[in-house]
Formats: sequence, structure tokens, C-alpha cells
Amino acid sequence: MLLAIDVGNTEVTLGLFDGTRLTRSFRLSSETRRTPDEVALTLEQIFPELGGPGEHEAVIASVVPTVTASYLEAARALCSAEPLEVSSEIETGVDIQYRDPKSTGADRIANAAAALELYGAPVIVVDFGTATTFDVIVKERRYLGGVIAPGIVTGAEHLIRRAARLSAFELRPPERVVGRNTEESLQSGVYYGAVGQVDAIVRRISAEERIKPKVIATGGLASMIAAHSETIQTVDPDLTLQGLRIIHAISRGSGAGPAPKRKRPRK
Repeated sequence: MLLAIDVGNTEVTLGLFDGTRLTRSFRLSSETRRTPDEVALTLEQIFPELGGPGEHEAVIASVVPTVTASYLEAARALCSAEPLEVSSEIETGVDIQYRDPKSTGADRIANAAAALELYGAPVIVVDFGTATTFDVIVKERRYLGGVIAPGIVTGAEHLIRRAARLSAFELRPPERVVGRNTEESLQSGVYYGAVGQVDAIVRRISAEERIKPKVIATGGLASMIAAHSETIQTVDPDLTLQGLRIIHAISRGSGAGPAPKRKRPRK
């Protein structure tokens, strides 16, 4: 079994692989501080297989240094090999061309590795998380860089905090663009603002790099935004976990292994 851990600023996404098959995934809040013992106990409760016989391994991508150590120690306690921590300094199968490769987020490296293996280049990955990130990967496995924008929920929460007469609202696609009350107006602005942002940035990247990329969306709000996006072609909620699996296989010298069946394009 391979335990894959993606530590983000808002959530920790966990996945357990049996070979190339993702058997189960789970999400935790990363804002809750847990000791290594608490993390290990939580992991065993979510994935009882880790307490069973067999040699288990782990791979972790983290953008939250204060949380990383607890998950690394927990993985050491549950697995038979040293956990692999993803960074630009290990073999990932991706040629990172950021001016400072060390500043590339581990989750973005995992997304790039998965996009290359599962969808091919050129490809743009749009990841909806605390920030909305766009990663651009072209032929010869070159990761050019991308775009980092405020996350949809992050931006909406900041707007509400700064505007005295605005209150919390449910984020969902509104029935009409023109809101007839404050809540509808907020829903429309935040939702269609996000859709328009994605389409505009993807088109600008495509024109600037002179590519016709596949556009893959992942992250918690990917399906919702893709429903009205004109550029997102496929939603892959497990892209980052698959990237961790692929990088682990490459780093251990076994290649990426057979790719899981590709998801049918959304349209």
C-alpha cells in the first residue's frame, strides 16, 4: 500500500493506493494542529489497512511547513520505509523551469507530473484551493510556470470581512447573472468572476505560448466552475494524489507504472 498525503493551507487530502488503484481518499482540515501521535491515530482510523501486514510506503507534498513534520513522523510510524517528501530537488519526471525551482509548490509539481502522465502535453492545470493556481506544462516535460490568483472562497471571505453591509452567503451558480438581491448579486459576482478569470487566463496563456493545451481542473470547486467554463475540458478530483503516486514510482526507480484509465473529457 502507498499512503499519499497532500498538505494544503486549508485541507489535507489523503489517499491510499493499492498499486495504481486509488482505493480511498479522505480530507481533513489542515488548520487543526495535531501531534504526530494524533495524526498516526487518525490515519489508522481512516485507513485500517495501514495497521495490517505488508510493507507500506508513503509520499507527502506539503506547502505548510509547520504541519509537515507531524505527518512525516506519523508516516514513519506506520510505514516500513522512509516517507518521500516531494520537492524540486528529487526526481519527479518534470523539468521545472521556474527561475527558482525550489519555490515551486510541491502540490504544483505533483499536478504537473500527473497531467503529463495521464493527459500529455501541452496541458494547463487549474487547481482551485486556498489560491487558484494555473500550471503550464509543454512538450519535453517542461514545466514553464504559471499563475497564482486568490482562491475563490479566500477572495469571497475577504470581501465580506471588508464590507460592513455584506454577510456570508452560499457559493453556488446563480440562476441569473443579474442578482435581484444582495445574496444573488454576491453569488453572481464571485461565481461568474471565477469562471471568467479561468477562461481569460487560459486564453492568454494559450496565445502567449502559442499552444492548444488540454485544460484539466482539480480542487474542491473544480466541478462547479467547470460547469460554465468555456475552456476547462476535464475535471480530475484526484489529480494531485495521482501525481504523488507517479512521483513516488519514479523516485523509487520503477517508473510511473501503468496509468489508470483516463477520464472522459467533460465536453
